[in-house]
Amino acid sequence: MAFASFDSRNASAPMADINMVPLIDVMLVLLVIFIITAPLLTHAVKLELPRASAQENQLKPDKIDFAIDAAGVLHWNGEPVSRAEAAQRFAAESLKQPQPEVHLRADQAVAYRVVAQTLADASRAGLTRIGFVSEPETAR
Repeated sequence: MAFASFDSRNASAPMADINMVPLIDVMLVLLVIFIITAPLLTHAVKLELPRASAQENQLKPDKIDFAIDAAGVLHWNGEPVSRAEAAQRFAAESLKQPQPEVHLRADQAVAYRVVAQTLADASRAGLTRIGFVSEPETAR
């Protein structure tokens, strides 16, 4: 792989092979440089960070068990109340944050008028979370 030839016959002919040794030397030097500098480029510090929850604490709303028996008597959490007293309690409960849930239990024999009046009183007070409680039908 000489650059010049002492042969006079082939002296004017162009050189047909490429000398690969300098290319391999440059490639190996670049490879060594990249191997040395690559770990230096990642200068992260190994830390074990604390974990914290950023979720908002959800307060469970209170629950009001409101029942109407077959005779039309109103019960607030098991305590008998009049319609006016129930309306006052609904108004007081509507001011709480979060608003309580009203679970309405009505006997199947009670007149719909009494249930509608109770719903109207709760709605007028500003309560929006009202649910009807029933028993599941049994299979025969």
